[in-house]
Amino acid sequence: MAATKISKDTFGASPQEKEVTRFTLTNGEVEVSVISWGATITSLKVGGVDVVLGFEDMAGYTSAPGKGKNPYMGAVVGRVANRIAEGKFSLDGADYELAKNNGPNSLHGGLVGLDKVVWSGAMDEKAGTVTFSYLGRDGEEGYPGDVVFNVRYSLDSEGGLRLAFSAMVTAATPINLANHVYFNLGGHDSGAKGLEDHVMRMAANSFTPVSDKLIPTGAVASVAGTVFDLRTDTRLGDVLAKCPGGDNNGFDHNFALANTEGELNFFCRVCHPPSGRWLECYTDQPGCQFYTGNFIPADDSLTGKGGAQYRKHGGFCLETQKFPDSINQPNFPSCVVRPGEVYHHNVLYKIGS
Repeated sequence: MAATKISKDTFGASPQEKEVTRFTLTNGEVEVSVISWGATITSLKVGGVDVVLGFEDMAGYTSAPGKGKNPYMGAVVGRVANRIAEGKFSLDGADYELAKNNGPNSLHGGLVGLDKVVWSGAMDEKAGTVTFSYLGRDGEEGYPGDVVFNVRYSLDSEGGLRLAFSAMVTAATPINLANHVYFNLGGHDSGAKGLEDHVMRMAANSFTPVSDKLIPTGAVASVAGTVFDLRTDTRLGDVLAKCPGGDNNGFDHNFALANTEGELNFFCRVCHPPSGRWLECYTDQPGCQFYTGNFIPADDSLTGKGGAQYRKHGGFCLETQKFPDSINQPNFPSCVVRPGEVYHHNVLYKIGS
């Protein structure tokens, strides 16, 4: 396969009038575009078909809070992805209060997380990479310590999309980054029907049960005999309605990888039989939040690229990460990073048809 080609243009401006840059990487049949606002994936095309949800302009990505707001589409979320119970934690004898933006909890970094800032972006045409960097200051959203964040995007020789996160800190602080890209292998505009036709096979023997506030109970439970047993090919349309959650039924749960010994471990394979497209996810993280867009409005209040109406269950996320609320769960893998340590997190999305 030919070397990756990279182009660069201006996507728009942030609310603070900072330029937002778009980089497009192309390698064979795969093309991905990423912007410096939130280090966000705005499109991923396979054979010319865009399979991720997103917006055409900054108005969509900065949409004001409300029913039709941007649900973190394609963005890097953090400093801590997922939920922190009651928006607080204790570390090294000190108590910290965070912004609460998900009922009583803090979600995806708070009110102004990494998804709502402009990162600096640089491309390396020889290496075929785009790297975004951001300096988070001590006290942002209540978190301690300055943090230098980096995320590098690249396409490998087979067209797989690779994400490499890293961070360094000036004080002990929790870090748990994730990318919140929504996939729909039927095409970004194929809606809930497209998601229902997907077939999932997951290498996860256990998951972390949650309360009615979607906070882990602390248990790591077997998937055997439950709707969370996706270890064999399972059509999503046959199980979405069986997931707990009332009106917001569907998957929004962290699964523990069956194997965490390698540099990149297989988590799942998702196929879309009507189109023949498929996606595989590999990571070096212990868990992955499988989310099926349960909180996307069921009406037509969220309009995406090309005028597409994005609705509930119109896309799925594979958010590789440490376990949710791990800063408050001593039996979960630690998410604390200390001065002198380097946070690393790698994920590979193989995709094809």
